Amino acid sequence: MGRLFCLLSAATFGVMAVFGKLAYDAGVSVDALLLVRFGLAGALLLALALARGALRNLPRRAVLTGLGMGVFGYAAQSGLYFSALARIDASLVALLLYLYPVLVMVGAIALRRERASRRRIAALAVALVGIGLVLSGAMTGRFDLPGVLLALGAPTVYTCYILVGDSLTADVQPLALTALVCTGAFGTFLVLAFFRGTDLAFAPIGWLWLAAVALISTVAAILFFFAGMARVGPSVASILSIFEPVVTVVAAALIFGEHLSAVQWLGGALVLSAVLIVQWPGSQSLPDLTAVAATRRSASGGSPTPPRRTPLPAVPSRPGRAGGC
Repeated sequence: MGRLFCLLSAATFGVMAVFGKLAYDAGVSVDALLLVRFGLAGALLLALALARGALRNLPRRAVLTGLGMGVFGYAAQSGLYFSALARIDASLVALLLYLYPVLVMVGAIALRRERASRRRIAALAVALVGIGLVLSGAMTGRFDLPGVLLALGAPTVYTCYILVGDSLTADVQPLALTALVCTGAFGTFLVLAFFRGTDLAFAPIGWLWLAAVALISTVAAILFFFAGMARVGPSVASILSIFEPVVTVVAAALIFGEHLSAVQWLGGALVLSAVLIVQWPGSQSLPDLTAVAATRRSASGGSPTPPRRTPLPAVPSRPGRAGGC
């Protein structure tokens, strides 16, 4: 069941881009989508964390850190992702977002948290070639440079978020941290709504897609991942998460008629191969950050809880609920 939960998490995260596009078609703005997403998800996750006692006796510093990560890091990453989604194809955004495990690897090596190796250098080279092919294929049609830059900004910010969060939140329960981060992100978009206004007068069907983004592709996706991680551990969970961009590409093709060229398919395969190279367990089990960098999400949009260096203990709750997103 653990692998099934991980795949369900990847699938529910993977359809987020489709729900987002459908919401845009109903007249929902990026700001409105993010405000409602984090408002609903934050409220539900906070209620769940309180019910499970995850926030009990949490130090003030931990609370402020979690909220701050949401206010600045997660809000910025989600804003970039959904802004890119409003301009370019969902499949292209999904593939570009999945650069983040390789970027985390590069950042961890640069910060001397991990050692360089032939395997990691090979992963970086494969990822760069893959992204080059994905973008070169996109240039054959209508090329939206701002959209591509926004999409590339999302994994870059998420990488910083993971590297910073990994060092600041090691002792915070993942459910508590997830609830605090989503609440902090909601605060950011609530302030933006106050100062520049957020129009909620869109077609009624838009509320259905917003509810799907918040409830299916955020709350349910995170809980599925918790349940899967409890059973299979971070390494297997991170490998299974690669199913997510595949779901996005297939769903976008079926619903919007999006399609990748042969060159882009090759590039996407290389990017996901690079992620596999980074995340596949080596002959020795090292507690390094990139081994679980994709035990997350996110994605789309990224999981609010940074991956942990070691497997997290199971937390009694729903069928197989566990810590660590």
